[in-house]
Amino acid sequence: MKSPKFTGTSRYITTRDLEIAVNAAVTLGRPLLVKGEPGTGKTVLAEEVAAALGLPLITWHIKSTTKAAQGLYEYDAVARLRDGQLGDERVHDIRNYIVQGKLWNAFASETPVVLLIDEIDKADIEFPNDLLQELDRMEFFVYETKQTVKALHRPIVIVTSNNEKELPDAFLRRCFFHYIRFPDKAVMEKIVAAHYPNIKRELLREAMTLFYEIREVPGLKKKPATSELLDWLKLLVADEVPVEALRSHDPKVVVPPLHGALLKNEQDVHLFERVAFLARRGQ
Repeated sequence: MKSPKFTGTSRYITTRDLEIAVNAAVTLGRPLLVKGEPGTGKTVLAEEVAAALGLPLITWHIKSTTKAAQGLYEYDAVARLRDGQLGDERVHDIRNYIVQGKLWNAFASETPVVLLIDEIDKADIEFPNDLLQELDRMEFFVYETKQTVKALHRPIVIVTSNNEKELPDAFLRRCFFHYIRFPDKAVMEKIVAAHYPNIKRELLREAMTLFYEIREVPGLKKKPATSELLDWLKLLVADEVPVEALRSHDPKVVVPPLHGALLKNEQDVHLFERVAFLARRGQ
């Protein structure tokens, strides 16, 4: 019996290339490494793959201080010392002080799971390489208890990266790679329709035009992404902002209404003000 294929969900609009990437990684039994600018749905992809395939999701959010060993397990020596001083009987069984990590949870699951390793590039450069053996062999050794933990089922591993650091070649060789390109207007309209099926067409048209114009402003530190557009549209609808406010030619109105949902730092706001003002004066 063939395994079910991922084809997106009602709320997550995919491209054919992305569907092929997900299903290829599953077939190969390799991690899917997903890159793309922030806000393009990399993290949400794992959630939607799990929902579409009917599998549990285990999420491991990576920070700058995260170590690979924490994904396997941690030995709480401090708790054991404290319990020993208090005469607690638990102290005689070291297993009481082994804290299972996300990989252990995924390996021990009675059913297949989707394991998200989110923003792997935030960690130390050696972090990806430190996971190579465990992700290859689907097992690891617990030194304190002298046991080997083997995966009952191979999890679907999805790894996201924002390109903050280059990932090691050895790790890249073991992954199936996909870059999520920023959606064009046609795809973006489908994404918006999935979230706001009743939005007025005229409002959407003007908002989309302005949104893509903002993204094309040279020099922006952070271009607004899909998540920002969805937030902005939600606010426009909630505040009943008139369509005319999105296409104003008043030189005093140089930033869009509720622009705080789109432009996330003062440099970008000032830059857009200058560019928009000069453009409108030249009309």
